[in-house]
Amino acid sequence: MLTYLTWAKVPTLLLALLCASLAAAPDAVAAPAPAKAATGQAAFTREQLDQMLAPVALYPDALLAQVLMASSYPGDVTDAVAWSKAHPDAKGEDAVRQVANQSWDPSVQSLVAFPQLLAVLGQDPAWVQKMGDAFLAQPDAVMDAVQRLRRQAQSAGHLDSNEQQKVSTQPAAASAPQTIVIESADPQVVYVPSYNPSVVYGSWAYPAYPPYYYPPPPYYYPGGALLSFGIGVAVGGALWGDLDWGHGDIDIDVNRYNEFNSNRQINRNDSKWKHNAANRDGVPYRDGATRERFDGARDGARNGAAQREGYRGRDDARAADRDRARQSLEQRGFDTPATSNREARDRAGASQRELGQRPAGAQGRAQAGDNAFRNQGGANHGRPPGSRPENAFSGTRNPGQSMGDANRGHRSVQSSQRPAAARPQGRPMSRPAAPRGGGGGGRRR
Repeated sequence: MLTYLTWAKVPTLLLALLCASLAAAPDAVAAPAPAKAATGQAAFTREQLDQMLAPVALYPDALLAQVLMASSYPGDVTDAVAWSKAHPDAKGEDAVRQVANQSWDPSVQSLVAFPQLLAVLGQDPAWVQKMGDAFLAQPDAVMDAVQRLRRQAQSAGHLDSNEQQKVSTQPAAASAPQTIVIESADPQVVYVPSYNPSVVYGSWAYPAYPPYYYPPPPYYYPGGALLSFGIGVAVGGALWGDLDWGHGDIDIDVNRYNEFNSNRQINRNDSKWKHNAANRDGVPYRDGATRERFDGARDGARNGAAQREGYRGRDDARAADRDRARQSLEQRGFDTPATSNREARDRAGASQRELGQRPAGAQGRAQAGDNAFRNQGGANHGRPPGSRPENAFSGTRNPGQSMGDANRGHRSVQSSQRPAAARPQGRPMSRPAAPRGGGGGGRRR
């Protein structure tokens, strides 16, 4: 009876031991896997977002909106940085008008008003691209990170209203903290703040993810204070976006946008910013969900381009024939024709490099082949040393000689087709008999 009761308690004891082991190691079961996009690409974490947004979180809302929009076109930002370096005296509204004919997105064009800002963005293009990817895929998380950083700077005593900016709060839901809004003290003049994120936010909460820091050239901020503003920039209508904290997106002032971007008008109902995939310039999106959202729009732009080609008279049947011919050449081992001038130049450069890097053995084999060709009656056989070698185009500069050669060849063909009896008999050739005796290795006298 005692043995039966003891074995009856075994399942209960095992269950108790299992529960105790799980309680002793909660991280083994409670650690959640990071959120992932459709292709398995992990979403940006809270630490990563705070790290990448720390250099710009204290910008005025209107300027931060332009930065977030522009960062979704990293290639255009790189071009704008190069343009700003080449035009160091261009700034403000006048600089933006100078780039009105550039193919960049209008949000990027607006940034040339602030050369000190482009000097910061140009230090790390990968950082700019990550900001754009984060804003496209996780706009709400990006907004939350900015507010989190602003509250941290305010708690550290480094975010207040002054002559350059106005800091205020907006009421939020009962369970959420208030929203911190940063505006320019003068709507027509914008001051770009400069600060060290490692200091201005106080004690950093993520030692494994220290904040990014890209100090601008001291030319723009000669004071070197903890939070500097430098010289204000008169922007006029160059800034036309603003952050909508309640909905996690960007509002567009359509009237100001259309007034300033007269060659790129938008509909008056388009008061919310929309990413234009056609201006992405081939830069891949980070995750599958974002690609699914915007690659369709990009394909639509390509279809529009194809329709324009058809309007210009492009023959689709001829293009299909060219594609089939190219595929046939590939199957037989031939190189297909270049599809662009750049591809042709690249191929030419690669061929020159291969010739220059050919091993000595390969060069010897090539030289031996050339010598064999000449010994067998090649095109250059029998020419005096130092004369120009003949090739397939020899004689093109002497049409008379070419015509004579052609006539002689024609007569030779006609002669070979006549009966043997009708052919002219040539003179018999006789050779002297070889001397008897002795091998061929004797010395000649």
